[in-house]
Amino acid sequence: MSFLWYILIGILAGWVAGKIMRGGGFGLVVNLVVGIIGGLLGGWLFGLFGLIPVGSIGSFITSVIGAIVLLWLVSFMQPKQKQ
Repeated sequence: MSFLWYILIGILAGWVAGKIMRGGGFGLVVNLVVGIIGGLLGGWLFGLFGLIPVGSIGSFITSVIGAIVLLWLVSFMQPKQKQ
């Protein structure tokens, strides 16, 4: 059951990060990947500062922050579009 919970948190975190960073999600699979990688990245970043997320809300916040950082880093690798 906890594995399913982590997947749901990852999907939701990826969707929220997509809304914050670009104004829209990327689809279920990409949101899941972004949320899971964001959770790992967020956990690592929080660990650097000595912060430990507690409970589902803490895991969700960590995943969202990590996913936002991930999307921000990816935005530097995309070619600039002329307007």
